[in-house]
Amino acid sequence: MDVATISLPSTLKLSIDLTDDQFFQLCQRNRDYRFERTALGELLIMSPTGSETGNYNGRLTQRLFNWADTNELGIAFDSSTGFKLPNGADRSPDASWVKRERWEALTEEQRKKFAPICPDFLVELRSETDSLKELQEKMREYRDNGARLGWLIDRKNQRVEIYRPAQDVEIIESPATLLGEEVLPGFILDLQGIM
Repeated sequence: MDVATISLPSTLKLSIDLTDDQFFQLCQRNRDYRFERTALGELLIMSPTGSETGNYNGRLTQRLFNWADTNELGIAFDSSTGFKLPNGADRSPDASWVKRERWEALTEEQRKKFAPICPDFLVELRSETDSLKELQEKMREYRDNGARLGWLIDRKNQRVEIYRPAQDVEIIESPATLLGEEVLPGFILDLQGIM
């Protein structure tokens, strides 16, 4: 018996018109998938990461949370957190952080759903199946919507792209650590076990 195979992209894009509440409910009812939505309303469906990428992402998130626990500067989030960006896109970075004053300015209802805020800091960790071009576009979107510092960690090419407002992207080849600069004072990300 011949078995037909279907080859699908790592991220499936659908054009579907959903309200913010409908999109939130879709995400809540299908927790085995990661959903994002572009500013144009395209629904992006992504499968869970592979085990190896999940481990790297867990280490990254752990290190950010450990730093956040040492101070009262802001709130850290993992990869399952969605944010409603000012341009209307719904995005879920692999790790992120919001300054406490900005977080506390949100209503309780806004905090329970996809907070209408762009993180001050975020990280995207490129997996084997991620398109570098699409991740770079997403990083520019974050920057253009208010992110103050963003890191695109590209394990495949052993480099990190650093995104800052009104600056060219800085590329660092094979770094051992990354600094949180003035956005995350005192945060030093050790890339051992991540890169």
